[in-house]
Amino acid sequence: MSVNRRIFLSGTAAALAAPTVSTSGAFAQERVVRFTLAQDFTRIYTFVTSEYNQGQRDYFTLVNERGGVGGYRIVADVSDHANDLPRAIEAYERGKREGAVLIDPLSTPVARALVPRALEDKINLVTAYSGRSDAADGTSFPYVLPLSINYWTQAGLIIDYFAKSSGGNLRGKKIVFVHIDTPFGKEPLPILQVLAQRQGFELLPFPYTPPGNDQAAIWPQVRRARPDFVIFWGAGVGQTVALTEAVRNGLPMDRVSSSVWLSESDMGVVGKDAVKGVLKIEPCASGRDPKPIQDIINEVVGKGKGAGPSGKVGTSYYNYGVQMASLMVEGVRKAAEKAPNGPVTGAWLNEGLRSITNFTAEGLLPPTTVTKEDHQGGGQGRVARWDGSKFVPVTDWFTANQDIVWAEIRKYSEEFRRSGK
Repeated sequence: MSVNRRIFLSGTAAALAAPTVSTSGAFAQERVVRFTLAQDFTRIYTFVTSEYNQGQRDYFTLVNERGGVGGYRIVADVSDHANDLPRAIEAYERGKREGAVLIDPLSTPVARALVPRALEDKINLVTAYSGRSDAADGTSFPYVLPLSINYWTQAGLIIDYFAKSSGGNLRGKKIVFVHIDTPFGKEPLPILQVLAQRQGFELLPFPYTPPGNDQAAIWPQVRRARPDFVIFWGAGVGQTVALTEAVRNGLPMDRVSSSVWLSESDMGVVGKDAVKGVLKIEPCASGRDPKPIQDIINEVVGKGKGAGPSGKVGTSYYNYGVQMASLMVEGVRKAAEKAPNGPVTGAWLNEGLRSITNFTAEGLLPPTTVTKEDHQGGGQGRVARWDGSKFVPVTDWFTANQDIVWAEIRKYSEEFRRSGK
């Protein structure tokens, strides 16, 4: 997929190639809120970006077609940073010059690199499913907003589900953690280690070399370890290879769980029936039943204004994009309630984003409350199981082990306050 710089405005899915953004003419007559969606379409995170970004753009189109929010229309500036830091910084600086009040890079290394700039410039940096888990602490990171469950929380949810599956007790159990050997892959280890010590289970980490297309030596070791449960933690090819090897080594799928990074397309690669029963964490509902997805189908896609293939509407990653877009729009709505006439700045939107209360996007996501202290939004997710054709929730929205998660968050966020690292 090739994506140059594109501007999406006023509910149209047409892309206008433009070297700069003009605020003259028709644009100047409108009250707009500008977002920079500089993401990786072509290098590392291609497995998710196209669907995630498509969901974002379709939701913005839905909102703009309905007349905007709080008297404002959403302008989304989409570009490809290819997970390259100089390109990402260039996109960020361009957005800043042109009045963007939010950037969503959907990349852990890019998000980490942009934290100091966002804090200094007071531009809202959305780090959903990426970046620093300690950014959940809004007192240390006022302009860095995960807006959903971070990796530490996801690990805590998985362990809680495993415990309930074992009658409420993991003592003496063996849990294997297969992960890509990168900062992202190692992120859950501190939480898992504390939980292992407190709950009395044995944790066996198995790292693999990025990108993860060769895990043949690891999974026979996993099988011989005879684990009670398995967590696999990677992205893209690493996930499909891990699942393929788990199946090949005869591991029971209903005792194998991923983080949020597992999609319908991954199931198709490995074999939809072969992986029946595998678990994942859901930050929002998947499928086409949620009302915002139905509205997009009827009012955007059905009218030929969709941003991508209609077959992707309702997939996990598409819905993640809608989830994040809905939270961004809710932030605009809350900001406009507080200060209807702006001025539209990063600080203006920040006040709105950090005032989101019990927001569910009409059932798409768990009740989400963002405060000046908690940028994670409450820490609720759910576990879903693949039934051969779709992910089916096997729990309600719940939160777990947040005392341990927040102890870790505060430890690292306090270090950031002291050292800037």
